[in-house]
Amino acid sequence: MRKLFGTDGIRGVANRYPMTAEVVVRLGQAVAHHFGQSGKRSRILVGKDTRLSGYFFESALAAGITSMGADVTFVGPLPTPGIAFLTTSFRADAGIVISASHNPYQDNGIKIFGHDGFKLPDEVELQLESLILATDPRSTADIEAEGDPLAALLDSERIGRAKRYEDASGRYIVHVKNAFPKDLSLSGMKIVVDCANGAAYKVAPAVLEELGAELIVLGNHPNGTNINAECGSTHPRFAAARVLETGADLGITLDGDADRVILIDEKGQLIDGDHILAMCAPALKAQGELPTNNVVSTIMSNIGLEIALRRHGIGLVRTKVGDRYVVGELRRSGAVLGGEQSGHLIFLEHGSTGDGVVAALQVLGIMQRTGKPLSELCKAMEAFPQTLVNVRVTSKPPLTELPTVMEAIADVEQSLGDRGRVVVRYSGTEPKARVMIEGPDNRTIETYAAQIADAVQEAIGAS
Repeated sequence: MRKLFGTDGIRGVANRYPMTAEVVVRLGQAVAHHFGQSGKRSRILVGKDTRLSGYFFESALAAGITSMGADVTFVGPLPTPGIAFLTTSFRADAGIVISASHNPYQDNGIKIFGHDGFKLPDEVELQLESLILATDPRSTADIEAEGDPLAALLDSERIGRAKRYEDASGRYIVHVKNAFPKDLSLSGMKIVVDCANGAAYKVAPAVLEELGAELIVLGNHPNGTNINAECGSTHPRFAAARVLETGADLGITLDGDADRVILIDEKGQLIDGDHILAMCAPALKAQGELPTNNVVSTIMSNIGLEIALRRHGIGLVRTKVGDRYVVGELRRSGAVLGGEQSGHLIFLEHGSTGDGVVAALQVLGIMQRTGKPLSELCKAMEAFPQTLVNVRVTSKPPLTELPTVMEAIADVEQSLGDRGRVVVRYSGTEPKARVMIEGPDNRTIETYAAQIADAVQEAIGAS
């Protein structure tokens, strides 16, 4: 059973287990050891978002990595997909991102990429866990306690170096601009972009301006504590208001590490990841750039996406929730486009993980090529009513071991028949069970969701 890693790395409240300096030092050691086993001196890239706690986690990682004889290169605040790209560009052995994505500033997390820029498979994360937990970082036990494999490898003659690379953002900006059609520009477009006071606060405006857009920039003054605070993709209403006030063509809202995006059309309506997939997949197919004629998404994507894609002869393959599982299926099947309703969009030809800026550029390219406004393009998909209820839980036993919950799910599924879907799952990053229902109308699905949520609350709910 996984004890540290969730669906997107390790995440928690800063200075509380597992997001403590002690755990992160050992994580740095474990990563340096794992990726340096060939006998050569390994090099690890480390980037972060704009959270205040990023400073001490950066230092903790450096302490762990260099103590094992590996070198570390800091690239500072940069979107998560930027770290993935630079890991391969620098020929680093691994890349580490210090970020809690869309969470508030009090939280932080660690994501790890291999030398190929892809997130680590489950089995590698479990190997790292076993090294980190060989001695319990919550105890005061001597790190050289018998049986600790990391302590046994520490050598005073083998110490790594740490350095900072100053032009990481410039290299990433060039990479992202190459994802936009070279025969087009954004000249004549007015765009509101909300950077969530996060990792993209410099690079997103730079990319859009260099491609010719007129910008209204929000959320580009991070102070360490305002990341995702009433801004960005988790609070898009402010950007929507500015789109209407300024007569902008669209709004782009990113989250704290810019690996997801929610768009806003010229009428102020929100455009989620499902709608973006429904727009982009047919365009790629028309250009002969959709091998396998499949799109990969998760069990949470709206059934309306499936119907919209089917009209173009495109299939939808569903995975577990988490962009790493979407990417895994893309690589396994040879497909190139996937994503999540939440706005994680993966264009595998342009990057190895979700990239909010790259995704926005794909939609902007379609707008420029067709001359159609975003409100017209998003009609490619009609979403079925969908509701999501979160229930805080005290534990996460298999749902099949909760008979009252399974009975509630079965009752709702029988009532819905082929007019909807039920998905009940645990969050991979929070102590929550998520109840998602699609159906014919909001009143019906909200009633059904409440029934299942009540059953979960009674069985394992937190008080």
